[in-house]
Amino acid sequence: MQLSVAQLKRLKGKSIREMSVRGRQEIARLSERALGLSVGEMSDRAFLRHIKREQRGDTGETVAASIINRMRESVASASDSTQKPLIQSLSRREEIVALMQSRFAREQQAIIERADRAIEGRFDLLGFTDLDFGKPPDWLLEPVSGRRSSLDHWSRIDYLNPAVAGDKKITWELNRHQHFVTLGQAYWLTRDERYAEAFVAQASSWMDQNPPNRGINWASSLELAFRSIAWLWALHLFADSRHLSSKFALRLLKHLIAHGRHMESYLSYYFSPNTHLTGEALGLFYLGSVLDELRCAERWRRLGLKVLLDELPRQVRSDGVYFEQATYYHRYTADFYTHLLILARASGVGLPAEVEEKLAQLMTHLMWLTRPDGTSPLVGDDDGGRLIALGPREANDFRDTLATAAALFGRKDWKCAAGSAAVETLWLLGPDAIARYDEVQCESPRATSHVFQASGYAVARDGWSKQSSYLLMDSGPHGSLACGHAHADALSIEFAALGKVWIVDPGTFTYTADSRLRNRFRLTAAHNTVTVDGKSQSTPAGPFSWSHIAQAKLDDFIIGDGFDYLEGHTDGYARLVDSVIHSRAVLMAKSDAREKALASIPTYLIIRDTLQANGRHQYSIRFHLAPNCSAFASGNRVIVTEPSGARLNIVAFGSSTLRARICESWVSRAYGRREPSLVAVFDANGDGPQEFTTFVVPLAAEQSIRIEQPTSDRGVSSYQLTAGRMRDALMIGDGAKLASCGLLSAEGAFAWARFDGDAFVRAFLIRGRRLETLDGFAFRATARVNHCAIRRTEDGVEGSINGGDRFDLSLSEAARKVVINGASFDVSQRVAAFAGDGIKWNLINAS
Repeated sequence: MQLSVAQLKRLKGKSIREMSVRGRQEIARLSERALGLSVGEMSDRAFLRHIKREQRGDTGETVAASIINRMRESVASASDSTQKPLIQSLSRREEIVALMQSRFAREQQAIIERADRAIEGRFDLLGFTDLDFGKPPDWLLEPVSGRRSSLDHWSRIDYLNPAVAGDKKITWELNRHQHFVTLGQAYWLTRDERYAEAFVAQASSWMDQNPPNRGINWASSLELAFRSIAWLWALHLFADSRHLSSKFALRLLKHLIAHGRHMESYLSYYFSPNTHLTGEALGLFYLGSVLDELRCAERWRRLGLKVLLDELPRQVRSDGVYFEQATYYHRYTADFYTHLLILARASGVGLPAEVEEKLAQLMTHLMWLTRPDGTSPLVGDDDGGRLIALGPREANDFRDTLATAAALFGRKDWKCAAGSAAVETLWLLGPDAIARYDEVQCESPRATSHVFQASGYAVARDGWSKQSSYLLMDSGPHGSLACGHAHADALSIEFAALGKVWIVDPGTFTYTADSRLRNRFRLTAAHNTVTVDGKSQSTPAGPFSWSHIAQAKLDDFIIGDGFDYLEGHTDGYARLVDSVIHSRAVLMAKSDAREKALASIPTYLIIRDTLQANGRHQYSIRFHLAPNCSAFASGNRVIVTEPSGARLNIVAFGSSTLRARICESWVSRAYGRREPSLVAVFDANGDGPQEFTTFVVPLAAEQSIRIEQPTSDRGVSSYQLTAGRMRDALMIGDGAKLASCGLLSAEGAFAWARFDGDAFVRAFLIRGRRLETLDGFAFRATARVNHCAIRRTEDGVEGSINGGDRFDLSLSEAARKVVINGASFDVSQRVAAFAGDGIKWNLINAS
């Protein structure tokens, strides 16, 4: 066999194991194509050879009937059952149905309606609704484009080519057969045999149209895994139906064996060693666990478990975040290992402690990602699919995963983010899990902000209520492997406040159906960051690859008293002839419940973009707005309004003049569905280094605000924000000189102070030495502190200081108590010196 130069290059650098695995898989493919091996349905005799000797009957149908009888017994009522199913919730049929009727009536109705449409060959898939595949369904059809793929050997199907397969995601989503589970749920809820009849008819037509190893529905081992899991659930749900004949069961079991053999032969060790590989491994673990009568059951269980355990530390970073930097695939991974844990516990398979530890990390990240309105951001790719669909739920709502985990682990904080009990938890874990969930006391996490250092994600909040403010910034790696599911989103943010998501990641929309739209949704211009000369930070080379990959890093994250500070940089534009390095600092100035009487300003953002360059460049700062917002631009300001009347003020200042404009765009909250939206864009042309400061301020309908920039003082930028009698002063500098802005003087990188009229309320300083106000308050350190925060109280001051060991505090009025870093001091003299924990400080207490 001769190898081309291209093939030799691909082999360079590959391990012996990789070449061996790839070689075995290539030989298997060639054998199937040339010799017809493993192609076509197996005979009854071949089926019996796959059955353990002690389980064999006289005929294949006898064995199939025995397996179905076992399933039927396992899903009998708890008191009558002689054995428990691996899917243990399914032994509680009567209780599940009763809870569905009493507690999940809305979800019950949605399940039945979805099942009724599935009977007629009409389906809601991904972001598409009411797709018509015919009756019986045409399983090779992609109805949006009208393309129908061939029944060639699966390895000959060019499924990434839309001219061949249209959008293969749509075809594959139907062929995952998750609606078989929906039909089974409807059968349980209504005892209507129509649903069982439809399951048998559709599964039979699928086997007619999709002989083993032929056609698009055998082209991805992951799709076989998902389909196998759905079939196993459906067999349990329909086990007592008169339509589930031994003849049909035998045929379905033959196909399940073919699915398992195919997955075992073509595990995605090197093709897609991401959720493809772990999903396939879970499929093998399911098959081996549920179909114990098979001779290969133990081998499949061991292989599936080994892959899942081997991949866990590789695919989940040390901070608990999925390694492809895509929130949707993070959710997939959390679901995979949740199912592994449930099946292992039910079958008595011991798992290393690392599984629960990593699963807890995965769930904690999901908790932090969850926005105040219960949805999750779609950072990176999202494919719209689910491991198994057990209830109606929007694609960007991950709370069922969290709720199930909260029931399993008894975690109060996860329940806080998950909210009400999930119907999916009932079907997956049973009625006892709902009772356990109800008993868990909801408790908000103590922290409101968190950094995921390895993945570069940072989340800042001012609370955990539905009205809380929320900030997400992505400063991590572009992705992993070929970065196939990454977007060019370095330093991009999301923002929610006042019960509304304002600034969003627009999502994915499509993979292969339209290359232009694929890129539109994943290039830098589709994210809430800065573009330089209209270019993208990273450059795509195909639907799942990149020719240039930007690097990004989270440089600093400060959780302060009344503020959070994030700072990162990217080299995405270093490749330009005149290299540009983009750094972004985001300051969240948090509202304070103690200031409510003062009609306080809501939590808002201050974004500082610094671009190091020599020549002239065109810069654009973008903020993609959630659908249903209106917006208008004037000068350097954009005002965004949502239907309730709440507004978002976005005001930008720069070393070069910024002009705001509004553009029409799209947001995709589910694969295949897009909604019209708007983008606030701030454009500037500038020579040499550039600095841009943007205020993002949410306001209730009745509030108004003024944001202005007084004259800069010796290179220090100063700003003032006024709302009623409240005034905020901000100064941004290099920390090397003392400068003044109205009521505030400071020496530091960031200095911020709030005033009630002219009276100092509170302040914070980042990387500085001095902060002073006109009414007599002063903080002076002998060396630069990392950060400090000071507020006036009824009887003195309190604050926190990080990174300094000597400083002075001056007050304009008598103070009785001073609290610094949690240490409280009663003040009786005019001048006092204090020392403790390595910190020395003086208090000058004016009478």
